[in-house]
Amino acid sequence: MSQSETYQNPEAPLPVTIIGGYLGAGKTTLINHLLRNADGKKLAILVNEFGELPIDADLIEAQDDKLISLSGGCVCCSFGNDLMAAMTDLQTMEPRPDHIVLEASGVAIPSMIAGSISIMNGYRLDGTLVMVDALNIRNLSKDTYLSDTVARQLTDSDIVILNKADLVEGEELTAVGEWAGQISENAKLLPATNAKVPLNVALQNFDRLLSAQGGHHHLLDGYVTQSIELTDQVDPQDFAESLLVENADLVRAKGFVYDLDGAMKTVQIVGNRIDVSPAPAGVKPGMVIICLTKTGMA
Repeated sequence: MSQSETYQNPEAPLPVTIIGGYLGAGKTTLINHLLRNADGKKLAILVNEFGELPIDADLIEAQDDKLISLSGGCVCCSFGNDLMAAMTDLQTMEPRPDHIVLEASGVAIPSMIAGSISIMNGYRLDGTLVMVDALNIRNLSKDTYLSDTVARQLTDSDIVILNKADLVEGEELTAVGEWAGQISENAKLLPATNAKVPLNVALQNFDRLLSAQGGHHHLLDGYVTQSIELTDQVDPQDFAESLLVENADLVRAKGFVYDLDGAMKTVQIVGNRIDVSPAPAGVKPGMVIICLTKTGMA
């Protein structure tokens, strides 16, 4: 068994990432990008109706009324009006998905979906990503009928992706980011072009990084990844909070630490949200953090 396989617990709750954002923000583009760069991860994409999320044709291997088989062992499932039934079906799927990506409709409120996930056994909310059209979002927010939806989507986010950043001048992009940051106080803001966000940033995909030795820095597009060796016992919550204070541009982090009683805990950070849970057997202490670089912010 490889080191990376020791971090994959088949009994662990399936991580679920919600992708929200208003129509035209780039949700479809992001999902196709993630499928093309899944790095061996078996993704299950959940959509309300297939017609709302056109998967790139060359990724499709087979299709029936409720399921599209995709390359690399990924699938796309339609849940219609019964999300919980579709997610229950995913638990019995062979092979088991590694990660579920749930594409919310353009007018959906992510926290309402997250609430449904929180009461289901066998699932864990990995994070809520909200796509924003950096060119048009402020105009949408002024629309009498849309302003509340736009604000609530931003408020519910762990990570806000300022998509189409290449279409916005530097100063205007900064202004849009500051405006979005005032609404989504607990989220991290990431600029993107054509929804190109690294898999490690969009989803919890740290197994291979956690297997790496030492404190080597792995560069992603616009991001820096750092491995931290840990042997001391710590308070996991305090430790995670200190990481956020010391690394203002931290986007995601995952690792394993000994708590003050000597028990191994899993610590995960997405945006500013911290999750501490029991660690799977056989893991070693250590953390991986991913931060936005100055270049990535430009």
